[in-house]
Amino acid sequence: MCGIVGYIGPKKAVPILIEGLSKLEYRGYDSAGVAIVNNGKIEIEKCKGRLSALEERLKANPIDGSLGIGHTRWATHGEPSDVNSHPHSNKDFTISVVHNGIIENYLKLKEWLISLGYEFKTETDTEVVPHLIDYFYDGDIVKATMQAVSKIEGSYALGIVCSKEPDKLIAVRKDSPLIVGKGNGENFIASDIPAVLPYTRDVYLLDNREMAVLTKDNVEIYTIEGLKVNKEVFHVTWDAASAEKGGYEHFMIKEIHEQPKAIKDTMTSRLMPGVDEIKLDDIKLTKEDLQNINKIYIVACGTAYHAGMVGKYVIERLAKVPVEVDVASEFRYRNPLINKNTLMIVISQSGETADTLAALRLGKENGARVIAVTNVVGSSVAREATDVLYTWAGPEIAVASTKAYVTQLIAMYIIALYLGRLNGNVSDEEFRLIRDEMLKLPEKAEHLLEQKETIQKFAAMHYVHKDMFYIGRGLDFAVALEGALKIKEISYIHAEAYAAGELKHGPIALIDKGVPVIALATQDELFEKMLSNIKEVVARGAHVISFAFEGNDDISKVSDAVVYLPKTLSILAPVLSVIPLQLLAYYTAVERGCDVDKPRNLAKSVTVE
Repeated sequence: MCGIVGYIGPKKAVPILIEGLSKLEYRGYDSAGVAIVNNGKIEIEKCKGRLSALEERLKANPIDGSLGIGHTRWATHGEPSDVNSHPHSNKDFTISVVHNGIIENYLKLKEWLISLGYEFKTETDTEVVPHLIDYFYDGDIVKATMQAVSKIEGSYALGIVCSKEPDKLIAVRKDSPLIVGKGNGENFIASDIPAVLPYTRDVYLLDNREMAVLTKDNVEIYTIEGLKVNKEVFHVTWDAASAEKGGYEHFMIKEIHEQPKAIKDTMTSRLMPGVDEIKLDDIKLTKEDLQNINKIYIVACGTAYHAGMVGKYVIERLAKVPVEVDVASEFRYRNPLINKNTLMIVISQSGETADTLAALRLGKENGARVIAVTNVVGSSVAREATDVLYTWAGPEIAVASTKAYVTQLIAMYIIALYLGRLNGNVSDEEFRLIRDEMLKLPEKAEHLLEQKETIQKFAAMHYVHKDMFYIGRGLDFAVALEGALKIKEISYIHAEAYAAGELKHGPIALIDKGVPVIALATQDELFEKMLSNIKEVVARGAHVISFAFEGNDDISKVSDAVVYLPKTLSILAPVLSVIPLQLLAYYTAVERGCDVDKPRNLAKSVTVE
């Protein structure tokens, strides 16, 4: 997830672009850059680091010009660096592009363009775009852009300028957000509304496969096939702070709603309809390599550790390789048995978690192969691991992790399926079944987000309690742990998760009249046992909200409230069942008046032991 802006009008473009990027820096902060059309040529300034680093460069090397595009980056292809920063240009710097999204077929396009003599300077997927537009350019930047995007597969929001046509700013989108700000004698483009609010409150919300052609006095909108589109102006009534959150009250709830897209993006190019193999990015793990592995460790902290617990279950289930999952802060102090036949999977949203990084280094010192699962390109764990699998969640602003967790789950399923295919334990039939169900998860997550009312009511009734208990069996227990952590983090309610089968071994003594119990019952083979466990706590006076798949109506007879999940395979249930638990934590914290995005005593990235 990156932020793009563009300006055309009578004023100097750079200050407007910088101010717009400052409103979008939450979308990415690996690097920033601008491209300005000035006196018949394009001048570019860009650099690795925060927007402030770009501002310093522009103070030292000011650029005039009243047409320009800008970008703040969250890296997905190519590590954060000056050269990989946007904007990107064609060879003679007559066309420049900024991009938000993922171009799935960029390698194929890149190879084709290289065969035609085009030269590439970066590791990014974006660089194919200016070269592709250059290939089609015959004096009409609008026509060349339409032809170029017809060849692109994936998601994109593009801002495009051409020095040979300095009266036009082009914007085009598919599956990545893009708006047009309509001013008076000036016009704007941006990834999000806050970037244009200082200048206009009238915007066009571009739909998928639409392109806008901006001059300083006019905006025309077309389909990418060239058909004219008549679009109504949307007048923004939110204040700037609300707009930055996309109209949501908090970043956490915004990020919860971004999960369907994050799930889809993390599967993109790795798991594809009708394709019977998984593409594990650049990870070269052969069948012989896997045969030599006799132990897998998954090591992580906090929410990432809970994703690792799901990973243990699915890898053992699908690949039939023994897995241990460890809290990183404890792992190296127990003298773990690590050698060249060990595979370590370390999970860290930021890629800078101190304990996880220390565990990674211990693994490498002892000869282990290490796969890092992280959300940040160029982070420490990404640089130091043997292999990297990136989660494409985009930046998380709220301290409590939501979309990073679900993308870590997707990464675990991808790794498990890959290993299971590699050693022959996952048949074609089983692979296709799981693949097809995984590809439906984004749509099912969207559907689940619409079912808030039951969760809000439960939160409104129980936010005053000092204790909550979460119960589940199998994979549901791993998700229960994450649900309990979420409500502890942001509402400050004491919450504990228990394996439901362990209730009678002690925890049931804590159940008292009216105490809230959150029961997960998504595992088909354990459903009847979970019904018995729910009855046990109800008999002691608990107030129960249960989570089960649609069609399991018997659970309503023993629960005070039920949230029904869209039906999927039991093994995939954690991706869906965690979403209502996140919502429960969020609404409970709101009822209690807590600072949802910045809970007390917590930091987003724990970089010290």
